[in-house]
Amino acid sequence: MARSPRRRARRVFRYWRSERRTLGQGFVALMVGASAAFVAGLTLGSITTTLQALPGLFILLPAAAGMQNTIFGAIGARLGTSTHAGLFEVTNERTGILRQNIFAGIVLTFTSSLYLAGLSRLAAAVFGLPSISFLQFVTISVVGALLGATFILFLTILVAVTAFRRGYDLDAVGTPLIIAAGDMSTIPCLYLATFLAKNDGLNAAVAGVAIALAIFALIRGITTDLPLARRAMAEMALIVLLTPLLDILAGTVIEARLARFVALPGLLVIIPPLISIAGDLGGVLSSRLTSKLHLGVVSPKVIPEGPALLDASLVGVSGLGIFLFIGAVGLFLSDLTNKAHPGPLAMIGGTVTTGLVVTLVAIPVAYYIAVITTRFGLDPDNHSVPIITSAMDLVGVVSFLAVLAVFGVTGHV
Repeated sequence: MARSPRRRARRVFRYWRSERRTLGQGFVALMVGASAAFVAGLTLGSITTTLQALPGLFILLPAAAGMQNTIFGAIGARLGTSTHAGLFEVTNERTGILRQNIFAGIVLTFTSSLYLAGLSRLAAAVFGLPSISFLQFVTISVVGALLGATFILFLTILVAVTAFRRGYDLDAVGTPLIIAAGDMSTIPCLYLATFLAKNDGLNAAVAGVAIALAIFALIRGITTDLPLARRAMAEMALIVLLTPLLDILAGTVIEARLARFVALPGLLVIIPPLISIAGDLGGVLSSRLTSKLHLGVVSPKVIPEGPALLDASLVGVSGLGIFLFIGAVGLFLSDLTNKAHPGPLAMIGGTVTTGLVVTLVAIPVAYYIAVITTRFGLDPDNHSVPIITSAMDLVGVVSFLAVLAVFGVTGHV
């Protein structure tokens, strides 16, 4: 019996060695993703005046970034699966896998951004928080989403084509980079859109056009004859409706404590990369599992099989150093840009502790979402990444607040 744990350990190490290329690719992608997410963090830490001038705006921010991750993370997962299955082609044909995914992404971007505007305004009212008008939410949400989606869509296509041509594992590389692109671009783009929302006449005109375009996109999505796009949009409809509720709650938690975060903007620098990597780790595992479920390597069982557990171990070892990196870089950037923070122990220790918590949550959530969707006959690529990234936004925020309280920052947050 004493040798059994050693045999299992040797098996894990052999698997890590056999997957060292994938592990290396994934870790580099996570590092790039965390670095890119600091763009959003620095943006948040630098626009505290705007966040105070436009009450309720923070409610929208996690939901908007999460929705971009939901839409384009799912596209990356579907493209990864089609690559493993030998179905992916670099072609511009309308009925090709790439073009159909692009069409679905555009339709979902328009319709979901309008939905998020209404949801954000409703959340502010329900929780009794002051907020900007519905039309201001529409302008910021739709225009910001379109600006961000243009960049993310270009990157998604570039990553998919490059991974296909060079033989990279798109499941390990694509999800972190695509989610990083969403985190990096969405918040700055939403901030740019706030300048349109500050002028009442211009805001009304832009919001009217945005609503019309969103309705048109919805009609085109419903009436399209593209089979893969129709299935993707149909299966993601419930995801688009429900997962933002988690992000809205995450944003509401911060909005209710905004004055305290404004006093310590260094914490705002940490939040985007922290929750981004939490979602990335779950997304990477989910993408790998969905590919194995499609190919029959893993069965959708309640008790995870060996290959699933080995993939989970890859995610765990990848996350060991990444959260230390986030805390250290967050502290450095806060000091570099003169943003107040609660000190090195809370910034680094709090980030690492939060990372351990969210990783332990992300692994089982990613596995069982993939299994449940497969058992119900749904395409796990359309559900796993969106659900895990949105869930980890809320888990990440709540865990970070709880850990900060443990580290003695209760009085501030």
